[in-house]
Amino acid sequence: MSLFGSLFGGNAAEPSSNINWISLTDLKDLESMIQESFEHPVLVFKHSTRCSISRMALRQFETDWNLEGKITPYFLDLLEYRPISNAIAERLGVVHQSPQVIVIKDGQAVYDASHEGIAVVALAPFG
Repeated sequence: MSLFGSLFGGNAAEPSSNINWISLTDLKDLESMIQESFEHPVLVFKHSTRCSISRMALRQFETDWNLEGKITPYFLDLLEYRPISNAIAERLGVVHQSPQVIVIKDGQAVYDASHEGIAVVALAPFG
């Protein structure tokens, strides 16, 4: 089961996630993540634990992930940490969506996608 499988109704029969997620749980984590983006690209996956579309997008994303060591993946539980999502929108100028991925490089959002537009293959140019 993925690291966050218990949050989304996962079961033991599911394959493990090959993503080493870093949880965004505090506004200071957001600033640290943005500073990290000056060294290498970072990604935020914004997820609603109550949304079946978000759950499917996350599962597909975890299955397809092949950018370990190229992009640092951060996970944001929107229901638990909505103020962080609001700060991301304000700080990076990216309109909130759920589910959503945002790639940050050199302190700026360089890519974002939501819903069915979320695809690991689209992230290759950033990794």
